[in-house]
Amino acid sequence: MEIKTAQFVISNTDVAKCPPPTLPEFAFIGRSNVGKSSLINMLCERKDMAKTSSKPGKTQLINHFIINKNWYLVDLPGYGYAKVSKDLKEKWNSFIEQYLVNRQNLMCVMVLLDSRIPQQKIDLEFMDWLGENEIPFVMVFTKIDKLSKLKISANINSYKNEMGKHWDELPQCFYTSAEKKEGKDELLQFITKANKLFKNL
Repeated sequence: MEIKTAQFVISNTDVAKCPPPTLPEFAFIGRSNVGKSSLINMLCERKDMAKTSSKPGKTQLINHFIINKNWYLVDLPGYGYAKVSKDLKEKWNSFIEQYLVNRQNLMCVMVLLDSRIPQQKIDLEFMDWLGENEIPFVMVFTKIDKLSKLKISANINSYKNEMGKHWDELPQCFYTSAEKKEGKDELLQFITKANKLFKNL
């Protein structure tokens, strides 16, 4: 897939105000500071489509972008270490959950995981929740260029080993670097195949 057009559509905290569910949709989410905005910008070959920041918690809304006029990329607020109030975190959790559970055209959640660090409890709990709610997702490891291949492999395996204890089958995994544009083709190929499935639903 070649991304020819990528346009912002709407930001909100109300699932009912999201665009009509007539096109396939892919949501990107991860722990704060996982490199989500950089990855989205890399995929779409845009410098500032998703707002990047040195401070976690920049994304605070459900952000819809229409890609090639035939599918939606959805940028969701991060979870975890963002320095925001407890009330705001609870608000985020509420509308993110409503979106994930009720969005009928959601084809897949891209769960971003920082490959520089071993498995994190908050990520594992979130993926377990997705599984319990039968929400399809894949694991997208970010920043694979930041450490040695040996250390990156050890951190990734820590996730797979932990999940393997209670998952019959692991979700599909992708390995990315926004800086070096690694994993771009693989992710876009996955989205292309999923889009074809949407047409058959």
